[in-house]
Amino acid sequence: MACLIREASRDDVPAMHRVRLSVTENVLTSVRLQPSDYVVAIEQTGRGWVIECRHPAHEGRGHGRLLHDTTIEWLFAGGHDRLSLTTGPGTRAEGFYLAAGWQPAGHTDGGELMMVRGR
Repeated sequence: MACLIREASRDDVPAMHRVRLSVTENVLTSVRLQPSDYVVAIEQTGRGWVIECRHPAHEGRGHGRLLHDTTIEWLFAGGHDRLSLTTGPGTRAEGFYLAAGWQPAGHTDGGELMMVRGR
């Protein structure tokens, strides 16, 4: 079975939270996510997507890029022309975003790298 990307639902929150907490690089330090935060994000203020695979392999399979691109397309379709994010400088995440077309745009007061992307 090929992998399937679909919109996330509240039933996906426990697995999404496990994945987020398993990150060993670029750990979120400015916020402490709770499962209820995901529900608000995917049902009220935004959307989320998950990938289902019968035999999941984690890194290097393009799953993150597919999720990223789906999110970017959704944001642009919703009328956004310019997006921004922050990430740790010198991290694998920085390389991921650069490869996906994001541009460095300075640093936050806390040293995070700011990145932007337009249509």
